[in-house]
Amino acid sequence: MGKIKMVTPLVEMDGDEMTRVLWGWIKDILIKPFVDLKTEYYDLGLKYRDQTDDKVTVDSANATLKYGVAVKCATITPNAQRVQEYNLKSMYKSPNGTIRAILDGTVFRAPILVDGITPYIPTWKKPIVIARHAYGDVYKSVDGLAGSGKAELVFTDRDGNKVTKAVHDFKGDGVVLAMHNTDKSIESFARACFNYALDMKLPLWFSTKDTISKVYDGQFKEIFAKIYENEYKEKFEKAGIEYMYTLIDDVVARIVRSEGGIVWACKNYDGDVMSDMVATAYGSLAMMTSVLVSPDGIYEYEAAHGTVTRHYYKYIKGEETSTNPVATIFAWSGALRKRGELDNLPELMNFADRLEKATIETIESGEMTGDLVGLFKKDGVKPVKLSSKEFLTAIAKRI
Repeated sequence: MGKIKMVTPLVEMDGDEMTRVLWGWIKDILIKPFVDLKTEYYDLGLKYRDQTDDKVTVDSANATLKYGVAVKCATITPNAQRVQEYNLKSMYKSPNGTIRAILDGTVFRAPILVDGITPYIPTWKKPIVIARHAYGDVYKSVDGLAGSGKAELVFTDRDGNKVTKAVHDFKGDGVVLAMHNTDKSIESFARACFNYALDMKLPLWFSTKDTISKVYDGQFKEIFAKIYENEYKEKFEKAGIEYMYTLIDDVVARIVRSEGGIVWACKNYDGDVMSDMVATAYGSLAMMTSVLVSPDGIYEYEAAHGTVTRHYYKYIKGEETSTNPVATIFAWSGALRKRGELDNLPELMNFADRLEKATIETIESGEMTGDLVGLFKKDGVKPVKLSSKEFLTAIAKRI
C-alpha cells in the first residue's frame, strides 16, 4: 500500500531539548511510514535562532501566512541563565509571542481525554477549551519602581493634546505598571473565538472584570457584544449554541460546576493562568493541545507544554526517558487534518484521525509513559510504564 500523498507543504517549526528529540522520533515512527510528508522546514532551535538573530522565527511565521497551516515544536524562551548556557548574542523574545503577533492569532488550548484518567473535578466529562487573547495587557506592559512622589498616566494625541490622569500619590516606596491593548487586536480575538466556537459547535463564554476595570475591560466586553450582534448572532442561533458574557469570578464558579464542552475566552493573563489550571485539573499538561488561530483562518498547532529540560539532560547522558509525547503527536495530527481539509485530501484527514485514535487506545490498553501511570485507573487494566520510543512504537502498531 502506497504512502498518503500531500499537495501543499506544512510549515514545520523544529524546537529545543527533549521535545526536539521526540519531534524526530514522531516523524520517523508515526508519520513518514504512512505519509509522503511535505514540509517547509524552519529550525527554531535556540542555537539557530541565535545564528540568524531570530530572523528564522519571523521567516517561519511569514511562511505560515503563505501556506495556511504550521506545526511547531516546543521552544526555549531564554532568560539570563539560558543566555549564559547557550552563549547567546541576545536574550531573544518568545518565539510564540513573535509568531502570535505576526499571525494576529488567538491561542486555543484543549485537553485530550482518555478513559482511565479521571479529571480532578469529576463533573468534567467533556473538554474545556481555553481561548487566550495573545496580545498586550501585562505581557506588553511598562513597569517600574516608585519612590515618594506622584505617578501619572499621560496620553498625547497626534495633535499634541495631552490628557493626564493621576495614578497614585506615593508617600513611600512602591511599584507602578501601565499596560495597553488595541481595538484591532480585540476585534481579531473576538472573531477568532466566534469562528472557533462555530467550527467546534461549542458554546462560547467570555469573561473579564468590567465592574472594576470599567473602561479597559469594558472595551473588551463592548467589542465582543457588537461583533456578536452584527456578525455572529444568527450563525450561533442556527448552530444551536450560545454566546454568554459574564464576570470572570462567575465563570470560574460555573466552570467548576459544569460538565465541560465549552470554549472559555479569556484575556491574556487570565488565559495564561486558567489554561494551566484546567490542564492540571484534567490530569497532565502533557495531554493538552494548543492551536493558534488567526481571524482569517491561519492555523499553527503545537503542544501546550515546554521543552522538558530535565528529561533532556538525562537523555544527553545516555539515560532512557519516559517523556510523554501525546500533545506533540496531536499537534502533528491536527496540522495534518487541517492540511487535508484545506486541500480536500480525505485520506490525510483519515490518517490524522487514526493516529489520534491509536494514541488514545494505546494508553487505554495500559501502555503509557511514566507521568500517566499514577493517574491511570481502569478496571481490569494494569498500567505499564514504557520509554518514549517504546510508547511511540506501540502506537505505530495500532495505526
